[in-house]
This record gives sequence, structure tokens and C-alpha cells, in this order.
Amino acid sequence: MSYLLPTLTRKKEVDTIIRDTIDKVLVLRFGRADDAVCLQLDDILAKTAHEVSKFATVALVDVDSEDVQVYVKYFDITLIPSTIFFFNAHHMKMDSGTADHTKWVGAFHEKQDFIDVVEAIFRGAMKGKSIVNCPLPPERIPKYQLLYKDV
Repeated sequence: MSYLLPTLTRKKEVDTIIRDTIDKVLVLRFGRADDAVCLQLDDILAKTAHEVSKFATVALVDVDSEDVQVYVKYFDITLIPSTIFFFNAHHMKMDSGTADHTKWVGAFHEKQDFIDVVEAIFRGAMKGKSIVNCPLPPERIPKYQLLYKDV
């Protein structure tokens, strides 16, 4: 399903889409096209991209591309898929009860979960917030352990 969504492989493409997406939530999925969990998430993103098109833009970022490694390092993309949200070029954070508020790690369980998260981020951003509470119940949020290097 990743062929249905724009795939960004260069830093300039990522910079441009972040800068040029105005008054919409930008959803960037960092991952690989051949990873099983990424494919599951891509399927959900592709099926919902049209439904959220009035208030969100969805794009994929290939983490294996040498040119986007600056973003992979900056956002500490160690687990894939990782989904990062922006609004008017500002990084939007979400408190989902996990240790990392800067990104969503893993796939969404169903289409409605993704729609609810993007809608909550959009509503929060329109009110001037930079961090929003996750609208999903805790059992629908992927759990993972953070491993810190050199600590």
C-alpha cells in the first residue's frame, strides 16, 4: 500500500513538505516499505488518507535513505514504524501514556484509531497547543520499552 502515498527519500523533500503544509496536520510515517508492521500501518494510512484529507496530509519517509538520516537521528527513530505529526511546521506531541511523547511508535489497530488521533492533534493545534492527550484507551496504544544507548 505504500505506493498509494507519497514516499520521501531526500531531506529536501521532507523539508519542503513540512514547510509547505499549512493549516493541516502533516503525518510522516518513518519506516521501511518491506517491514510487516510498516505495511500494516501503510494500509491503514492509505485507506484513511482520503477521509482525513480536509485536515491532514499523509506521507511516508524511508528510514534507509542516506539523505534523511538527519531526521532519523533528530527524532531518535530507533523503532519502526514511527509516526511524527506536524502542524504549520511545528512538531506536535501527544501524551499517550508512553515514555516518548514526540512520536507514535507502532501501527494503529484500526482506521478509526488513526482518524481519532489525527483529529485530536488538529483540534489541539487549532487551539494553540503543542501537546495533546491521546484520545485512545490505553489498551489500544502499542507498548514498547525504551532502550537508552550509552547511559
